Amino acid sequence: MLNTVWAVVHEGKIETLGKIDAPEGTRALVTLLVEDEADFWQAASSASLNEVWDNAEDDIYAELLEA
Repeated sequence: MLNTVWAVVHEGKIETLGKIDAPEGTRALVTLLVEDEADFWQAASSASLNEVWDNAEDDIYAELLEA
């Protein structure tokens, strides 16, 4: 299962910003967000998600749930 968590680099080590529920030794992929690029990537991700999730074609499913 993929799970995204926020973390920071502190004294050369990556530290999560909150507790994570993962077994000891769990492998992780890390994507470093350069501070001046973080806003760009977050906005780009939001635009893509909105395009997928917020569209008129999905309104039919909401209507079916109301019936």
